[in-house]
Amino acid sequence: ATIQTQEDERNRIAQDLHDAISAKLNVVSLHLNMLLDGNLNKEEEHQALGNVLGITTNVLDSSRQIAHNLLPPILDKFGLVAAFDELIEEFETTKKLSIDSSIVYNTSLTKNNELHLFRIVQEFLNNSIRHGKATKIFLQLEDSNNNLVITYKDNGIGFHVKQALNEHGLGLKNIKSRVAILNGDLNIKSQQGQGATFQITINH
Repeated sequence: ATIQTQEDERNRIAQDLHDAISAKLNVVSLHLNMLLDGNLNKEEEHQALGNVLGITTNVLDSSRQIAHNLLPPILDKFGLVAAFDELIEEFETTKKLSIDSSIVYNTSLTKNNELHLFRIVQEFLNNSIRHGKATKIFLQLEDSNNNLVITYKDNGIGFHVKQALNEHGLGLKNIKSRVAILNGDLNIKSQQGQGATFQITINH
């Protein structure tokens, strides 16, 4: 049953890659070949470039969605702390974000629960950039007294908490669902123009 489940998952991923990425990249290739041939007028070139941009944007969105369902290799091989370190480094290399972090993790959560924790922080960072326009982040993971506590703060534009929880764009519903799976408590504080603070407490 386990082997069959793994095989079904491989087939699903292969189908997703084919449908969502390969087919679209073939169209991009056709457009680029047309542009290289040099037989298009300016208007046609502009339209072709617009099509390429639109398709590549969709491919990026699709690849993120597919990757969202997979276990990051570094988390699988080297653990949660290494995965957080890599995630922070990736965001800091953009030069758009400064992250002050302190990660202390001694608990042996299951790989699945570690993935939930990783995805939560990843979503926090994405939201801080995309929605909060933040430039500075504070991330702390404390592991003591039978509690695992994550504190996350940004200096972004802030938001109305109740309103945000009813919207899909900020991804807070997804975060709440993951916290619930971890049997944790989520506390959110934010106001317009005053950044956002998230604290997650998980008993273990």
